Amino acid sequence: MANTRPRLLKLSGEALTGAEGARDGIFDRAAVDRVASEIVRGVAAGTRLGIVVGGGNIVRGRWVKAGLHVAERGDDMGMLATLINAIMLRDGIEGAGGTALVVAPHAVPNVAIGYDRTAVMAALAAGTVVVFGGGTGQPFFTTDTAAALRAAQISAGELLKATTVDGVYTADPRTNPDAKRLDRLTFDQAVEGRYGVMDAAAFALCREQRIPIRIFDGRPAGALLAALSADPPGTLVGG
Repeated sequence: MANTRPRLLKLSGEALTGAEGARDGIFDRAAVDRVASEIVRGVAAGTRLGIVVGGGNIVRGRWVKAGLHVAERGDDMGMLATLINAIMLRDGIEGAGGTALVVAPHAVPNVAIGYDRTAVMAALAAGTVVVFGGGTGQPFFTTDTAAALRAAQISAGELLKATTVDGVYTADPRTNPDAKRLDRLTFDQAVEGRYGVMDAAAFALCREQRIPIRIFDGRPAGALLAALSADPPGTLVGG
């Protein structure tokens, strides 16, 4: 494996449903296989990779909080949803010829090992994709924050955030034809411009730990593989 710092990829749960939405319950097999294949090819080329996957294709905590007697249970549901997605992603990666390990804040027998840095770093060094499920293990934090946390824990050289836009723009490109895409921003510029790169807690942690954030469109075929290459697309925020 290449002697480089690992990368942390943040995927939404919707990435596993495909452009047309899930055809088989909460997943689309073709979408899962496409994502997994590109991940496996990127790792085979030398990238050491951790992944944090969201749970929005199954449930978002904010959707259910209003109907709960204890609102934070909605966050618990959301964290469990990310574990389901982590299992599916592991299955796809193994089906594509790679190896994967599901890691959660706490061990879940036959599903995930509890977070242990020594075990995680050994897996990454061996070319195993480490899929982090279960969020941070605590309510009130988003999967963006979980991604920033895991990126810090594995000393990631970059946090790759797959989104539905191909970078950071000066304005909303969907409504403003004069919007310009920015290739690079400092953390200070991102704050001053109020670009909303990530939620505040996640952004603050990346800034503190000096972990650059790359925003890119993860939807097109080949996008994830390109993001794992030596010349990735999107907007880089850091410095």
